[in-house]
Amino acid sequence: MEFKKNPKLELKKNSALYFLIGLTAILLFAYVALEWKTFYKTPELVQNLETPDGIDEILPPVLINLPPPPPPKIIAPPVIEIIADDDETKVETFIDSDDSNQDTEIMDVEDVVFVAPPIEDEVIFIKVEDPPVFPGCENENTKEGKRACFQEMMQKHIRKNFRYPEMAQEMRLQGRVSIMFTIQKDGSIDEVRMRGPHETLEKEAARIISKLPKMTPGKQRGNAVKVPFSIPIVFKLQ
Repeated sequence: MEFKKNPKLELKKNSALYFLIGLTAILLFAYVALEWKTFYKTPELVQNLETPDGIDEILPPVLINLPPPPPPKIIAPPVIEIIADDDETKVETFIDSDDSNQDTEIMDVEDVVFVAPPIEDEVIFIKVEDPPVFPGCENENTKEGKRACFQEMMQKHIRKNFRYPEMAQEMRLQGRVSIMFTIQKDGSIDEVRMRGPHETLEKEAARIISKLPKMTPGKQRGNAVKVPFSIPIVFKLQ
């Protein structure tokens, strides 16, 4: 025996209609809730303009008379006293003039001693008159040529003596070491200072600088001076 559904008892028959009715009811409820306004009764403010009990009239304001301002002080002009030329009791005051006296003799230029400014004990590399000469750059005649040759010979010296420390290779250390040293008045290298990422790299850079040859010192107005110089050495693993 086969069972069949009664079409009158089908629940999904009017589901779309019920859905629309419910949606309309929700929208209407939301609209009413948003547009609903409530008014509260507030007591009226009453301003009592009548005269308070026990006071028949309003008292007039109290006026305080301030004292008059003092009269302005009148400063009398100075009295100019005329003194007779033959009056010996009065002493005349003389005012010195700041103007130059034409009777004063002018010093000769030959008598003036010119003092030269003192020579600095240390002059930086780019400002020294005669830069230090690296061995092998003696044939350069110009200052610019000597400076360029100095830079080139420094690079050659670093490449020739460069040696990557084994410990730095094992630790994978690399970076830039900034070195500053001073070329003394006798051409020797001294006052070596350095800064780098690791002490191992700094020691290798110091070793390279320690092998620099003795140079011709720099000169300022013909006198030997100290010349500081700085150069970076880059350690980079391949």
